[in-house]
Amino acid sequence: MAKLKIPKRVSTTLLSSLSAGVVPRIGLEHIAVGREKEMAALLQDLDNLAAGGAAFRFVVGRYGSGKSFILQLLRNHAMEQGFVVADVDLSPERRLAGTDGQGVATYRELMRNIATKTHPNGGALGLILEKWISSIQTQVAETSGLRPNDSGFDDQVESTILSAVKNIEGLVHGFDFATVVTNYWRGYRLDEKEKKDAALRWLRGEFATKTEAKAALGVRIIIDDDTWYDYVKLFAKFAADIGYKGLLVLFDEAVHLWKITNAVSRQNNYDKLLAMFNDTMQGRAEHLGIIVGGTPKFLEDPKRGLFNDPAWTRRTAKSRFAKAGLQDNSGPVIQLETLTQQEILQLLQRLADVHTTQYSSEKKITKSEFDEFLQEIISRLGANALLTPGEIVRDFLSVLNILQQNPEMSFGQVIHGAGLQLTTAGKKTNVDEDGEVAEFTL
Repeated sequence: MAKLKIPKRVSTTLLSSLSAGVVPRIGLEHIAVGREKEMAALLQDLDNLAAGGAAFRFVVGRYGSGKSFILQLLRNHAMEQGFVVADVDLSPERRLAGTDGQGVATYRELMRNIATKTHPNGGALGLILEKWISSIQTQVAETSGLRPNDSGFDDQVESTILSAVKNIEGLVHGFDFATVVTNYWRGYRLDEKEKKDAALRWLRGEFATKTEAKAALGVRIIIDDDTWYDYVKLFAKFAADIGYKGLLVLFDEAVHLWKITNAVSRQNNYDKLLAMFNDTMQGRAEHLGIIVGGTPKFLEDPKRGLFNDPAWTRRTAKSRFAKAGLQDNSGPVIQLETLTQQEILQLLQRLADVHTTQYSSEKKITKSEFDEFLQEIISRLGANALLTPGEIVRDFLSVLNILQQNPEMSFGQVIHGAGLQLTTAGKKTNVDEDGEVAEFTL
């Protein structure tokens, strides 16, 4: 087998992240197995967004089934295709609706995590605006024959910018959004860093009072718990207008909405989610994709899940014709099924290849050793139904690390001796899968 070609930086990130129970942001394509049908459906959504449409999906599976993995894989695909992406993990402090800043906290995290192909690690908001202004300057130079230092050049650039932002002025809060973007240009034109910084702060939802915003930028409104989603829609439209294909927003750990104990607060969050769903499904949003990752309880719990709301039940109930191995991935809910044993073996092989590349090892794990490891895991967990990536990846990487650090030991000695200790997520217990001890996802 040919040696895997993977940069050291990528293999280091993969192994470090997976060993710590964290889904890496890069290199996922080297270890992705299964989920071809699910990914095909999500990639079709990206094509629809690029054409001016919108999309909304739930990716549902229990802890360790691959929700976070598939969201990050989609994120990377979207950036490669020219989308702006933003992702956030929901938490008690970051929700969709709240009375104490939880909604705008989610928005701020999204804005901090905005990323593009050329700036994939987040914090790309300012760079997006700079790139846009630079492209307009190039356009004006080509059409007018003027150069940046010529008289009238900046006036023509500003005129072009005003024409571009005019497309969003008619949308909800579009005028204020356009005013702030124009302020950023004027700060750029006059080399006034404070004005540029104020515009970025406003776009990131960091102004606390309307008085402060009016003094800095001349706008009488700020982004808050009630309005933040309107600005997500505005930014999606703006991103498409300035040359990107659209905006993809990823909400992970939606189980935290299910965990809200106050019924009114929980329902307010579900209502906000419903507004997003209706906007995208009914064509009231453009170039906007929203993907929500959650556990089955978040969706199906009849007391606290979305199914508790008849409106959500109608929209997300599984087709009566769908069954294990025969899913309809064109609907709003993508249910992640357990990987097959063959897919798990393929995953282990890819992890071993990455590990071998990282440490320049010549020792190969044989097929019989892969089978032996898998059977050991199954026997300890007690059932094939519990076999999920999140429950075995750290254990397998631990075995590889032990073998690398103790070359005198055999594979069998490690997995049958004291060397293999199943991770918390993989032990056969009666712990609630939505509890705090089961947070590892792949």
